[in-house]
Parts: sequence; structure tokens; C-alpha cells
Amino acid sequence: MDMMKSDEIVAAGLADWRKLAQGLHARYLVADFGAGARFITAVGEAGDALGHHPSISMGQGYVDLKLATADAIYREDDGTEHIVEWVTQQDVDLARRISGIAADHQLDADPASVSVFELGLDTARSAAIAPVWAALLTGSAESQGLGSPSDEVRDATGRVPNLWFGDAAEDGSPSRGFHVEVYVAPEVAEERIAAAVAAGGTIVDDSDAPSLIVIADHDGNRGILCVAQPPAKTD
Repeated sequence: MDMMKSDEIVAAGLADWRKLAQGLHARYLVADFGAGARFITAVGEAGDALGHHPSISMGQGYVDLKLATADAIYREDDGTEHIVEWVTQQDVDLARRISGIAADHQLDADPASVSVFELGLDTARSAAIAPVWAALLTGSAESQGLGSPSDEVRDATGRVPNLWFGDAAEDGSPSRGFHVEVYVAPEVAEERIAAAVAAGGTIVDDSDAPSLIVIADHDGNRGILCVAQPPAKTD
């Protein structure tokens, strides 16, 4: 199934969900464990009907869900196809069903609280070093390039954050090395930036604002705040 473009995902108007990194994310608030378990059971039944399921985790007072298609098709301009992890129409369809189930269970969505954390590493030799990090992070060489046309390292079980590789000069000039990438909902972006600056951080690059903001700490270590696009409003 073809991957959806970002503007198509926004146009779907999924009020409960935010597109962060490779998938759709939602959080629903639950009164207790039993309420969460009943909701998850209903979501599982909806997934069975569609032959597609979300990743789910539950904590005290909430249920988190992620929707992504592991074998979405990405086509380059020349027609070359890649199998990637990304949002497809089946994710949008299931997201709508889950939102309906949440409404039936009288659960409130908390889209502002969803977040994703990834690691980045600047290098000119990603093909050479990716196997090292795949082995260290996941114990499996198959994690290199999983769900991506690049050398990005992804754990299929979601135990550890994704590690992606940025460009670095081959002449040995200094690079930023490791940095973090934090994906957040647009509702909290300004507050998150203000909090980081108030704590002593410095905005070092806002040329791609509001979607990307680079913030450095006192030692020059950098984090990239990636801000999701809000879904289109529907009547």
C-alpha cells in the first residue's frame, strides 16, 4: 500500500491523532486499569476486522497508541520503489475507528501529550558504522535499514529509539556527533521551547521554524524539536 504524503495525512482531519516521526500517535485518558483493558480489547477487535493493528502501551491513567504500516511503498521520482515504515490509508481508517471506540467508551483524547524521541548521528560513513550500532542497540543486523531506504537503525520491537544518520564532512572537519530529535504536538511546541530557553538553552537555528527548531545546551550539545502539523479541522 502506498505511503501517504504529509498533506494528505493533515487533510484527513484526525483530531485525536498527531503524525510524529513515522507514525500516527494518540493518547487516551482512562480512569483505571479495567477501563484501559476494555478499551484495548475493543481496539483489538477493530484491528482484527481490518487485518491491521496498532502498537499499544498502557500506563497509569492513559493508553498510548501508534499506527504505522511496516511495508508501505515509497516511490522515487524515477519509479524506484522502497518498502518503508510509514502511514498509509489503512492507518487512517483504523485511527478513525479507534477514535469512535474511544468516544463510545467516553474516553478523552490528549493529543498534546504525545511525543517521540529519536537519536541522530552525523557521519560520512553510515554504511560502515550502522552495523555496529544495529548490533549494540538491538542485537540484530536486520535492524539496519529496517523500514527505511537509508542505513537508519530501527528496532522492530520498539524497545530502543531509532538511530538515524545525518551528513558529516569526509575531510574530518568537526561535526555535532550525537544529537537528539524530539517530536511533539504543535499545541506544546512554544511552551517546550520557552522551557528549554528558560533552563539555559539557546536557539541556534530556527530557519526551518515552526517545523524544526535546534536548541543547544551550555556545552553545545544539540537537540532538534520537530513539531507536527495540526490536523485539518472537519465539520
